[in-house]
Amino acid sequence: MADVRDMYMAHTMLRREFRLLPQLVRDVTPGDAERADVVGAHAEQVCLILHLHHEGEDLLLWPRLLERAGDKATAIVPAMEEQHHAIERGHAEVAGLLPQWRATGRNGEQLAEAVERLLAALVEHLALEEKEILPLTEQYVTAAEWKQLGEHGMARTPQEALPLSLGMAMYEADPEVVEALLADVPEPDRTALTDAARAVYAAHAERVHGTGTPPRVGA
Repeated sequence: MADVRDMYMAHTMLRREFRLLPQLVRDVTPGDAERADVVGAHAEQVCLILHLHHEGEDLLLWPRLLERAGDKATAIVPAMEEQHHAIERGHAEVAGLLPQWRATGRNGEQLAEAVERLLAALVEHLALEEKEILPLTEQYVTAAEWKQLGEHGMARTPQEALPLSLGMAMYEADPEVVEALLADVPEPDRTALTDAARAVYAAHAERVHGTGTPPRVGA
């Protein structure tokens, strides 16, 4: 059956990057379009990861739980779907503000507040998902079906962005979870991939956060 540990890894990454984002926006000097472009590109990346993460659940996880888990699923999946709708509205608000801010560096407070609203909805959702959905997933979703969620996101992520996405997710992850996630990648390619992902994220974090080791949020 599904090994859901990689979902906790993804959730930790989302919590960390979205919690750090409002202050990153506020720290940009009004009118500094060059710095706004750096932070804005990062914001677009984490927003894309979030969107694809939830799109995969909508398409591949909720229907299976509703089909197989009976009353246990019908008691919680509608709440998950409604929370996804709320998060998508927050995502759309942030996505609508980002292009102008990236180009001008102005009206950053409006964007920072929109990210904070998205963060509040996201944190609530992730906690409930971990409490209610992941235990059901372990019981009713096969390992092969669970793998399809990751494949959905990877297929829709630009190839050049995949190492950064992996590096972001690995930053606070248990090495055993990373090894299990990449079990299908043979050595020495697996080690090369993880080393490259760590290096890409460290360089990205240095550029965005001012350090290759940004604050961790833990699980």
